[in-house]
Amino acid sequence: MIKIEIRDEFIKLGQALKLCGAVGSGVDAKFVINDGLVKVNGKTCTERGRKLIKGDVIDFDDKQYIIGGK
Repeated sequence: MIKIEIRDEFIKLGQALKLCGAVGSGVDAKFVINDGLVKVNGKTCTERGRKLIKGDVIDFDDKQYIIGGK
């Protein structure tokens, strides 16, 4: 599991995918999310602006990412 460190209270799903390098751009994030290829906490998520908080888990491309903070 790969940890995504955030400083704020939340991060949006599209931003999180870009931050961890899972996608190359916001446009790429939009496409994979809209196509139903991303899961948040085990459920398919098609909302690019979904707010993620510490402890949320993203599943994408056979990898898992967890939102964490400092």
